[in-house]
Order: sequence, then structure tokens, then C-alpha cells
Amino acid sequence: MPTFTALTTLTGKDPAERLGLALENMQPEPTGVGVFEVEDGSGIWEVGGYFLEAPDEAALALLSAAFDTNPFVVSEIPDQDWVAKVRRELPPVSAGRFFVYGSHDADQVPQDKHALLIEAAMAFGTGHHGTTLGCLEALDGLIDEGFEAQNAIDVGCGTAVLAMAAAIQWGKPVMASDIDRVAVDVAVANCAANQLQDLVYCLEAAGLEHPQIAGKAPYDLVFANILMGPLIALAPSMAAATAAGGYAILSGILNEQAADVTEVYLQNGYNLTKKGEIGEWTTLTLQKRR
Repeated sequence: MPTFTALTTLTGKDPAERLGLALENMQPEPTGVGVFEVEDGSGIWEVGGYFLEAPDEAALALLSAAFDTNPFVVSEIPDQDWVAKVRRELPPVSAGRFFVYGSHDADQVPQDKHALLIEAAMAFGTGHHGTTLGCLEALDGLIDEGFEAQNAIDVGCGTAVLAMAAAIQWGKPVMASDIDRVAVDVAVANCAANQLQDLVYCLEAAGLEHPQIAGKAPYDLVFANILMGPLIALAPSMAAATAAGGYAILSGILNEQAADVTEVYLQNGYNLTKKGEIGEWTTLTLQKRR
């Protein structure tokens, strides 16, 4: 059975959230409503509803006029096995000594790589996105230079692929945190699937001030693959939690945002050691000044 989406955009968080509430009260009712900020610094928000039958386009037009939005775009989504489709379209990812794969590609795992099993249907962080791939390549570069982390943390861990990469490389405990309970549950499952549950400790936390995170500081390696805004907000606490001479690998940064993020971290005691771009995304490797 096909489903339908109705999507629009507008400026401002408050009106976007009010529109989301109004959309929930439509008839026929949507099965779900999403309200998301477009992470490009524009202040634009996207509001969408998902419907099991065609939505009332007259009602959508009234909502659009009431909230001064762009016209809703209604699309019909054909019924298909989306997990199978994603699996077909997400081949294994090789990033230096790391190889990220789904169970459907288990026969392709090279013997000379650190293999990490991440299912395609899991949360953000399968390795295919330019930010995750950039972080894995940055980690691989540090290893090539002889760096060995003794105490690492993955902030905003998603699938925990970065935490697992550090754990499988060095065989030392790694912290992995996320503000999303679902992401933490996914991270725990992934660690178990990779037999790393005894090395990667996953917890629900925002930032670096959680007692269990602060209690293990300072860290000589911090991953933060999140977004520009949170990265800038975290700079002072990350600097306080990073050991002198330690590294921070940052991503979730659009190419045009890289200079601003770099400047904030320079002001907080880091030096930029490497900058990599994959598509529209930048990954920064920074070292805390001694």
C-alpha cells in the first residue's frame, strides 16, 4: 500500500513547531509528523507529515496560508522493502585500515582490515556519510603517524562506529555518548555484534559534563561528529576535557562552516593539524596545545 508525504519549509523554530502541532490535528490524521531545522545556518525549518491515504490538499493550503509557509509538496511513496533497498545501495566502506560493512556483505570482509559490522537500517553512522568516513580517515591518519590513544571518547556517537574503531585498533576502553536514547541502544547493540561490549561503554549524555564522562577526563582522543552549532558550544568543555597534546576529530561541518569552527577551537587552545573534505563536508583534526 502506498504512503504519502506532505512537506513544506518556513523560517523560525516556534512557528515550525506550531505548524507541526496543527498538522497532527489534520483529517485524515498523519501517522507521523517531523519538524527539523535545515542545518545550513539559514534559519529554515522543514515540517512534514506522513499519511496512509492522500492528505487533504485544501487543508494543507489553509495551513500554509496561516503559517506563511512555502506551498506543501505532496508525494506518493510506493510500497517497497526499504531495508532491502538500502542494503543494495549501501556497499561496504573502506577507510584506510577500517572496513565498515553490513551482514549482507560479510563475504567481502578483507582479512587485513579492522572490520566493523553496522547494519544499514541502523541510526546515523554507517560510514557512508562524508562526515563518518572523514572521521575514520582522520583516525587512520593519526594511527599512521604513530599516535596511540590511551583514553578516548566518542561524543554524539550515533552507531558508535568511531568508538568501536578506536577500541578495535588499540584494545583499550572507549566511552561513547549520545543525547538520543535510541542511538545509545543502537550503539550498545552494535558493540555486542562486534564483540566490543567489554571495551566500549555507551551512555545517554549531553556534552562532556556528565559525571561519568567528567570522571574519566582528560581524554587524549575526542571524536565529535555532530553539527556546527553544538561543536562551537562544546569547545570550552571539550578543551577542558582534552589532555595536553591530545587530539579532537570533529565533523558534521559543512565546508563553508569549517573556518568558523576552526577559529573557535584555536581560541580554546587547539592547533589545526589536518583538514579533509569529502563532498560538502569537512573533517578537522586538532591537537590540544601543550
